[in-house]
Amino acid sequence: MRHQDTYSKNESYARILEGWDPAFYALYIDTLCPAEPGARALDVGCGVGRVVEALQSRGYEAVGVEVSEPNLQLARQRGARCELYDGTHLPFPDGAFASVGALNVLEHVEEPERFLEELVRVTRIEGKVVVSSPNFHRVIGFRDYHPRMRGFGNKCRNCRRLLQKWRQIRHSPDEVRFDRMQPIVREEFQPDDDAIIATNALEMRFFLERAGCEVERVSCTDRHVNRALDFLLNAGPWRYAMLNSFLVARRVR
Repeated sequence: MRHQDTYSKNESYARILEGWDPAFYALYIDTLCPAEPGARALDVGCGVGRVVEALQSRGYEAVGVEVSEPNLQLARQRGARCELYDGTHLPFPDGAFASVGALNVLEHVEEPERFLEELVRVTRIEGKVVVSSPNFHRVIGFRDYHPRMRGFGNKCRNCRRLLQKWRQIRHSPDEVRFDRMQPIVREEFQPDDDAIIATNALEMRFFLERAGCEVERVSCTDRHVNRALDFLLNAGPWRYAMLNSFLVARRVR
């Protein structure tokens, strides 16, 4: 059984998503909005449909896809247009959307490199791609919820690994792959514990660019924060070693 199949009947996941603070989605929703009124937008891994519902309320033709049937049931109850998909191939033609995004999905998929290619494939030329995931290679951080991020030893290891990744991207790009992780399985389901991909902004940028995008924004902040603080956190290369990985790209080919 594929890791993604573990979500297909997971009612605990649906209940957790139903109770999440709407502020968690706010920056992602604002960024995912297409530039043109009424344009088509796609939320991949749409959960219980909160993002699709918000985009629809703003007048966009929004669609979501999801691997979890309990999530879809709740999404459809909200009136969100969401469809079941296999977690691998997006059921849409090339260039179907003005804006495509995935919020905290990449770290849970078995083929993350291909997943990013699929996001770009269904985005039209000059369209927008928004991808947000945790930074499992954190060097600087606080409230480190995953064991891979915690402690001085892990942060030193993460720093070395980021430098290795940077050198590999420069000198051996064909060998670049996201690191895989063993999921943490608990009796009480926690959606961030069972991540299987060590997502980070450095490699996310690399694979988006290789798929045909120009990356316009790389941030370590995935929510709205004070503007001055946001500037300081994201003004330099240290953003690749902190907090989260929030990327905005434009498809150019």
